[in-house]
Amino acid sequence: MAASGIRRCRTGDAAALALVSAATFLETYAWMIAGKDLLAHVGEKFGEAAYEAHLADPACALWLAEGERGAPVGYALLTPPDLPIETGATDIELRRIYMLTRYQGGGMGNALFAAAVAEARVRGMTRLLIGVAKTNTSAIGFYRRHGCAAIGERIFRVGDEDFEDAIFARAL
Repeated sequence: MAASGIRRCRTGDAAALALVSAATFLETYAWMIAGKDLLAHVGEKFGEAAYEAHLADPACALWLAEGERGAPVGYALLTPPDLPIETGATDIELRRIYMLTRYQGGGMGNALFAAAVAEARVRGMTRLLIGVAKTNTSAIGFYRRHGCAAIGERIFRVGDEDFEDAIFARAL
């Protein structure tokens, strides 16, 4: 299904970001994360307050993908790196990039990724970093198609469980 487009987020977008981030996280990980842990994680990391903080932080950049009628269907979040690898002053992390399944394959993910790369370059960054669940084979394929290569690993804790992530990088 084609979406109408992507746009840079602005003040007032926290509710839309919270909605689409919770929906996409649930859609992606409900099969592997215990329900109570999933709810707690989403409440803490994907609530409106978290997105208000990201929107107010000049070190961050966010984009929304919107469907035909303006509903949020995907998003991307660019931040300073917070990964267990050595990083430098010209590294930046694509912390989140998600699209509802119904809208995948229509070019919106590519547009979100391109917007993040363009912003990173404008900021003078030379390396884009991404952490992704090792079980998320479609996302790993997407990153590889965009020139990213695995450079490390991390443990991602949700509730009482640990999950294995791969860390990818792309030169800018």
